[in-house]
Amino acid sequence: MAHFAELDMSNTVIRVLTACNYDIANNGGELSLNAAKHFETICPLTPMGVKYVQTSYNNNFRKKFAGIGMKFNENLNMFITPQPYASWTLDSNGDWNAPVAKPITFTKFYANEELDIRDKYDWNESILNWVIRETF
Repeated sequence: MAHFAELDMSNTVIRVLTACNYDIANNGGELSLNAAKHFETICPLTPMGVKYVQTSYNNNFRKKFAGIGMKFNENLNMFITPQPYASWTLDSNGDWNAPVAKPITFTKFYANEELDIRDKYDWNESILNWVIRETF
């Protein structure tokens, strides 16, 4: 089954709907504007909606399967998750990056036992750096 994301004026996903592959194939094919327009005749836009954009459940195109609140970035032709923090920037792959690289490894000794706690870092926006999560 094909899927379409309904977008508002700011390209934010309002909802995601399922379409019949037959309708897609007979109205321009995958990723075509004709298929999106045809889907609009089958399932009219909501009052806030301005257009449909096809999305891939298997992430075969447009980076990620669209979800409510995500943005469609027309320049990158991708669905992008919301910006996690004001200091983070979007790269050309559609990924958000912190201004400081996340530490790769850190080893903490506790009760004479070595614990590997990589991926136990959280971003702290107030200091613009990664901090170790105290409980994990």
